[in-house]
Amino acid sequence: MNNYLLQIEYDGTKFVGWQRQKNGISVQQRIEETFQKILNSKIKIIGSGRTDKGVHARAQFANFKTDYQIKDLKKFLNSVNFFLNRHLISIVTIKKKNLDFNSRYSAKERIYEYKIINRAGGLSLDQNRAWHIKSKLNIKLLKKGAKILTGKHDFSTFRSSSCSAKSPIKKMNSVKVVKRGDEILITFKSKSFLQNQVRSMVGSLKYLSLNKWDLKKFDKIFKSKKRQLCAPPAPACGLYLKYVIY
Repeated sequence: MNNYLLQIEYDGTKFVGWQRQKNGISVQQRIEETFQKILNSKIKIIGSGRTDKGVHARAQFANFKTDYQIKDLKKFLNSVNFFLNRHLISIVTIKKKNLDFNSRYSAKERIYEYKIINRAGGLSLDQNRAWHIKSKLNIKLLKKGAKILTGKHDFSTFRSSSCSAKSPIKKMNSVKVVKRGDEILITFKSKSFLQNQVRSMVGSLKYLSLNKWDLKKFDKIFKSKKRQLCAPPAPACGLYLKYVIY
């Protein structure tokens, strides 16, 4: 038996998400079908995280086990990308790992990045790849709100009602805000996240930076643990799984 680790990049716009679903085509399904075609056997890949519909990945990781030994990894990479690139999926790297390695459970830290374009003019190059906000955002308040989210907390306010996580308590290792011209990048680092957590946090940070909420109200709503008080989640198009640390 052989265990291989993949680093995957994809545009999630036309997919129902990472995980296989009955209501449409997922990234996982496209990759598994391609691997089955090339390896001539049924393959199941395990992703490091389940990105939602419309969410992108700069570096999703996944592993799969097979009896087949891939002798030429470069040739295999070229073959799978020949079929996957038309779907805006790319296998960036493939490496052989120990049999006990699991891309989901072996992860030490996951890094998500949210991209906002803050300007009056519409989007062309970043259409479906960023959240376009026309009203000017207060970056100082945005950074202060990000600091409140850092650390170990109960994130129930930002948790989807369909979230299957055992506990709403997570440790946010860092939340950083960087502004470059009209582009704002918010980077979140944690071992794991709740369903819809990042998008819900970004939606609430938007309310704060538009002065709809002040810092006191932002903090109060965060600590209320009440999902119904959360601001509308940010759209999926601006969210990227940036990297996973093992």
